[in-house]
Amino acid sequence: MKLNYRWLILLAVLFALPLAACAPEVATEDENKPVSLEPIEGTDLNRITLTEKAAERLGLETAPVISQQVNSAERLVIPYAALLYDPGGQAWVYVNVEPLVFMRQAITVDSIQGDQVILSEGPEAGVNIVTLGATELYGSESEFEEE
Repeated sequence: MKLNYRWLILLAVLFALPLAACAPEVATEDENKPVSLEPIEGTDLNRITLTEKAAERLGLETAPVISQQVNSAERLVIPYAALLYDPGGQAWVYVNVEPLVFMRQAITVDSIQGDQVILSEGPEAGVNIVTLGATELYGSESEFEEE
């Protein structure tokens, strides 16, 4: 009888070994983070880096800042969708500094004309800014701030 139990145990071990090889890999802590923040020295701002999957989920879209004649003066113009206000009333945009990397930049709004925002201060013409997903970036940045 004892011989039968040994065979059963041996068979169970042999069947269990291939199943152990199918176990999913455990991701490291860094691989699980869709957003990482890097404080910008000397400021209260962060450099936000997203994973490709996070950027895809957010559906981020960007557009360039343009320089345009407004009331006989050359002005910076951004889409209204890019405009973001913090709780203190400061206006901001998120600048796409490199693929999947964003930084919040303060702007000064001169006027709003329809779906265009005329700036008196802001990013240079040609710089890409976030037009869809800026509020999510702000939430990500705010949510992960250390207290």
